[in-house]
Amino acid sequence: MENVLEVKNLTKKFGSFTAVNDISFSLKEGEILGFLGVNGAGKTTTLQMLLGVLAPTSGSINYFGKNFFNHREELLEEINFSSTYTNLPWNITVKENLHFISYLYKISDRKKRVEEIIDIFKLEKLKNQVMGELSAGQLTRANLAKSFINHPKILLLDEPTASLDVDIADYIRKFLLEQKEKWKTSIIITSHNMAEVAEICDRVIIINGGKIVADDTPDNLTKSIQIGHVELLIKEGLNKAIEYCHKKNISYKTSGKYITVDIKEKDLGQFLIELTQKEIVYDEISIEKPSLEDYFFQVIAKK
Repeated sequence: MENVLEVKNLTKKFGSFTAVNDISFSLKEGEILGFLGVNGAGKTTTLQMLLGVLAPTSGSINYFGKNFFNHREELLEEINFSSTYTNLPWNITVKENLHFISYLYKISDRKKRVEEIIDIFKLEKLKNQVMGELSAGQLTRANLAKSFINHPKILLLDEPTASLDVDIADYIRKFLLEQKEKWKTSIIITSHNMAEVAEICDRVIIINGGKIVADDTPDNLTKSIQIGHVELLIKEGLNKAIEYCHKKNISYKTSGKYITVDIKEKDLGQFLIELTQKEIVYDEISIEKPSLEDYFFQVIAKK
């Protein structure tokens, strides 16, 4: 697969503060790239530069092999964006918003495309409501609908499932995967939902303090974590279990009669043997392998 986006040595400074610090990455055709970081890490600033809302202090952005700033109007025909944190005009209806936004792009049959988008994003019952009347989840859905109006080749999505009901969020994730498979749509997605990122993203970039600190597949990142989580329902000897964890310097948390410990997979067998030797009785055991969230917090904590 060829690269549809190449970012090289991208930097953005606001006075003496460096928000994005010399980052380079690429996006392939038909790839979903998770772009993760804590608040203030540089995610939004990067997305704004990718859209041309902010001009970089230095560095380059190339879409489809063309310099973005030399071919901005042409390239924006193939790109779109959605964010939970931006608003469409509040005093007109959902359908009117989609109709007027369609004029930003070269769309042959605007009426047909607007109706298709309304159907895809299940907005039929909302299409005649003004934006100001919508709930947070409905606004998110309308923003997502807007981002697909021009059938984009590249999508930049900022928290695309935030505030959505569980069933709608699941529908959106499946829809994004479908667009990737059917149309080779390339997507950059930011999200605080690590399980969602692990489910749909081919690759993950983590940015912290304006610099890229990780870039790999979700599986490869999580495999580098040795610590897993083991939850036990203690029938007898909860205090003994807590004392044991203290003595062995094992991280743990309790909830009622449950204790959850963080332990290396290779040490789990010996851990359970020693609990039994101390006459600690447990009825249930649940083992949770390391997750993308574990990796994220580990790498952030190091910086």
